[in-house]
Amino acid sequence: MKLSGCLILAVGIYLKVTNNANQITSGYLPGADLMIAIGVIIMVLGFLGCCGAIRENRCLLLLFFISLLIIFILLLAAGILGAIGQKQVENWVKEQMDNLNPLSGQPAEVVSDLEKIQIQLHCCGLLNGPSDWGSSIPSSCNCNSTVANCGNNVYYTTPCATKVITLMKNSMVIVLGIAFAIAVLLIFGMAFSMVLYCQIGRKEGATRPANA
Repeated sequence: MKLSGCLILAVGIYLKVTNNANQITSGYLPGADLMIAIGVIIMVLGFLGCCGAIRENRCLLLLFFISLLIIFILLLAAGILGAIGQKQVENWVKEQMDNLNPLSGQPAEVVSDLEKIQIQLHCCGLLNGPSDWGSSIPSSCNCNSTVANCGNNVYYTTPCATKVITLMKNSMVIVLGIAFAIAVLLIFGMAFSMVLYCQIGRKEGATRPANA
């Protein structure tokens, strides 16, 4: 459990560092923060479970089991809510990006981040394409002839909101996959703690008459 927590924490920190390089996309990719939180919690619980197993402490094992059960229920609820509210999340991203219009009135760092996105994701503008820039369309919107969806267009026609939503969906798939793996580990952890809890109980019950 502790090793899996360390691995999840490391992946979460990596995603956090890479996403924070851009102020626009980092706000729409919460998976990194979730993974960091889960990694820390699992590491703490793994230490708790190890102490309970080594010391044969039934209270620690029971606390370990209850904690894993709570996390399992929360992961299950989050997965259900994520599947149901996917469309609402897309609408929320579009609303947040619409707040950045007009682009001419945004700070220089926001404009710089958007231009980085346009170069990396082969898109232009936020919601309406090149028209979001008005008459001053930056060179980052220039369509690269080597890009398949460029065609005969001078600028990329796909709005960056569409690309960011796709990026967000891919990130959610990764997070859900990791959450599924965590859920499996939680089930094994709960089963192990409960079996050990019962064995210690039987052991203590068998030794009491002899001591008496």
